[in-house]
Amino acid sequence: MPEPTVTVLHARGVLDIDSGDVIDSGYVRVEGNRITEVGTDSSTASDADELIELPELTLIPGLMDMEVDLMLGGPGAGLSDPVRLDPVKMTLRAVANGMRTLRAGFTTVRNLGLFVKTGGYVLDVALRDSINAGWVDGPRIYAAGHAIVPSGGHLDPSAQSSLAPHIMPLTVEEGIADGVDEVRKAVRYQIKHGVDLIKCCASGGVMTDSGPAGAQQYSADELTVVADEAHRRGLKVATHCHGDVAVNAALDAGIDCIEHGFMITGDTIQRLLDTDTFLVSTNALTENWDVSAHPRSIQARAAEVFPKSKESLSNAIEAGVKIASGSDAPAIWHGRNAEELVVLVKRGMTPLQAIRAATTVSAELVDAPDLGRIAPEMLADIVGVPGDPLADITVTQQVAFVMKDGKVYKRQ
Repeated sequence: MPEPTVTVLHARGVLDIDSGDVIDSGYVRVEGNRITEVGTDSSTASDADELIELPELTLIPGLMDMEVDLMLGGPGAGLSDPVRLDPVKMTLRAVANGMRTLRAGFTTVRNLGLFVKTGGYVLDVALRDSINAGWVDGPRIYAAGHAIVPSGGHLDPSAQSSLAPHIMPLTVEEGIADGVDEVRKAVRYQIKHGVDLIKCCASGGVMTDSGPAGAQQYSADELTVVADEAHRRGLKVATHCHGDVAVNAALDAGIDCIEHGFMITGDTIQRLLDTDTFLVSTNALTENWDVSAHPRSIQARAAEVFPKSKESLSNAIEAGVKIASGSDAPAIWHGRNAEELVVLVKRGMTPLQAIRAATTVSAELVDAPDLGRIAPEMLADIVGVPGDPLADITVTQQVAFVMKDGKVYKRQ
């Protein structure tokens, strides 16, 4: 085997994510796909195969988005008729969305739950494996496969598109599961085909006419079997969930991560803290998603729920809940994922806390101890932004340099 290539980055600054300090005129030495040295000694570059000078950029760890759906949105987003979509087109479009996401500085994502007709193919697992094999470029993907949802519930695509009865029926393998036995089978199918985690829906949603957004949809027994099946196989569970009752049912079931949580109140926030449960708040969409083209019922639900989300997230931040960054792209366009960091600061985080939400906290959520830091022995996921991100979080929307796994994907 050949010796690993040695690349040294020399930048305006290098952020130590743990201390919050920026190393001025810092050097980062990368051997193969690992960081081996960080400091100010120029001799670090003496035997490098390549020295990359980045005099106007501050280096931060590769950013992580904990809720995306790469199969939807992006180029040709008009191809969204659920009856005419096919798995090949969806996966090819996901390649474009993945590259756009990577070039925006997001080197790792969780693809949280397919809710499309695929014939049983687990598309995000296939895309993950294709990226890992080097067939296509894209972020590191933690794939959830098909979202596990009740018939007619949030993320049932036939209900979401108001299709007539018996048009585009989905199978248990594709995530539509009712009752403990079907739910167990649906979870086992995703695990069989190689997912990294399980996604389910515990409550209604804002963008689906499936009852109140915060109403619990899966029963306590059904939620419990989701968590039980996943945990016995060493996988975590994330659940779409908005209201207090549904969130507490998810916590009772032992689910690891709450997605959205737009309507949670004080006691539930305290319980998230007490149980050390992650929250992925996806709050940028409450400000930046244009819902004017949606039916009036959806607009009315958004007008009710979105303001509550702002208050609940600010309260969760103040309480110290473990919050990981997630955009829910394509609700936020692919490639604009950093809008979530900007909104996290608006809600009360410091810029450093927002960057940690998209690095160290997210790395903990996906059990990846070698991600989220620019430090020796870490995987070389490194992003360069202009100026000082600790003074102006919006510079994370202006990524000029991207390295993932030791390979440069963007260099301006």
